[in-house]
Amino acid sequence: MEMKSLAAELSSTSYPGRGIVIGKTPDGKHAAIAYFIMGRSENSRNRVFVEEGQGIRTQAYDPEKLEDPSLIIYAPVRVLGNNTIVTNGDQTDTVYDLMNKQFSFEQALKTREFEPDAPNYTPRISGVLNITGGEYNYQMSILKSNNGNPDACNRYTFTYSNPIAGEGHFIHTYMGDGNPLPSFEGEPTLVDIPDDMETFADIVWNNLDADNKVSLFVRYINIEDGTYTSKIINKNK
Repeated sequence: MEMKSLAAELSSTSYPGRGIVIGKTPDGKHAAIAYFIMGRSENSRNRVFVEEGQGIRTQAYDPEKLEDPSLIIYAPVRVLGNNTIVTNGDQTDTVYDLMNKQFSFEQALKTREFEPDAPNYTPRISGVLNITGGEYNYQMSILKSNNGNPDACNRYTFTYSNPIAGEGHFIHTYMGDGNPLPSFEGEPTLVDIPDDMETFADIVWNNLDADNKVSLFVRYINIEDGTYTSKIINKNK
């Protein structure tokens, strides 16, 4: 698979929706995560990321303008022992709870399907990073309707063992803008990952559509000892 420029992939469409990037820095020392949200409606744009424990939660920027919280208020990132879970919905809690009961990432997501937001049927995208004893691997998943038909749920899990330094994978909810919004297709895109977290954050944030971007979370995790550094960028301030 040809490696793509993360900046070019992000800037190639005005509406990739919500997106997850997971990978390893070129020096091989850190696991990298990015999660971003975008919005076209006032309700979707009325959000910020806030810290919650070792993870984050979405929150209404102006509570008085919050209309329907069901698909926009959730915890995108939670940490369970050596596992960092990142998703675009409340399936974060499903994965956390079931992995805590010794279910696998894939088994946990078999209890869920795409979002019930007809006619888009937004895919649920998820990732989990495991760092144990200096070893690192990650998985990514997408649950989506069958080409817009909600009678069937298509489930795909991608596993990356011993990731290569400088490489990452990018998955997002939509192929681009449209009505209905077209679901992501294919396997996660192979993209470049920089050594520096600030550079990583700048690449993602600055290449998202200025009108539609809402919030960004990035984290670099030290593969040797599990310590991490994070950053949140909110358009609403």
